[in-house]
Amino acid sequence: MKTTALVVLLAALAPVAAAAAPLDAAGMQQALKIVDDRQRSTGDYKSLAYVLDKAKDKQDVVYEVVVYRRDADQKLIILFLKPKASEGQGYLRLDENLWFYDPSVGHWERRTERERIGGTNSRREDFDQSHLSDHYTAQFIGEDKLGAFTTWHLKLALKPDADEAFPIVELWVDEANGNMLKRQEFALSGKLMRTVYYPKWEKLYSESKKADVWYAKEMRIYDEIEKANSTVIEIKDVDLRSLDANLFTKAWVESKSR
Repeated sequence: MKTTALVVLLAALAPVAAAAAPLDAAGMQQALKIVDDRQRSTGDYKSLAYVLDKAKDKQDVVYEVVVYRRDADQKLIILFLKPKASEGQGYLRLDENLWFYDPSVGHWERRTERERIGGTNSRREDFDQSHLSDHYTAQFIGEDKLGAFTTWHLKLALKPDADEAFPIVELWVDEANGNMLKRQEFALSGKLMRTVYYPKWEKLYSESKKADVWYAKEMRIYDEIEKANSTVIEIKDVDLRSLDANLFTKAWVESKSR
């Protein structure tokens, strides 16, 4: 959706939110589509990410990973570069299946959406394009203040045929620009599992999309079960130029560890 469409929708929804009246189902799905579209590239995507993981009674670990995406085909690679113990490990998402490769054993294993990427508090969704409008239905909870920001508070329920790490999600979306500021994820029982904050967003113009692509430059992830555990993801060096056509294969990932 182009910027003008975003402005029109925000203008239409803001008075409703300000009055604390619920938005209808169509309005909520449209709001989710805007959140998705702002982060989605019609072409390719590459970024460098630093992942700081803190775990109870363990030394802090900083991982360096490179992320490759082809949003049109829903393909994703998360390849670990550092530390040495994780070098060459990689995740590959193909046809809605998530695979993990460990060069120390030399074979692939299929993983679920609940997989902790590299053993951290991150999940596949933290590195991938946004699929909220495709995978969830939304309920309008109300208008909330989050620090200095005025937000829409939404509650999402996973669609029956969708596969995501968590079946229930609550979002706080900045009314001014449509970016997520806070996300809480719950088990089916209603137990809170993770809280994620998005304090920094940046944008980059995409030639293929002919519009800006927004990305969360920083994500702060808190484990709500093991309270001492947390993960910070910092995204750097985003590149939207086309990638090699044969990049998204098991063979390519394996070649990076040789």
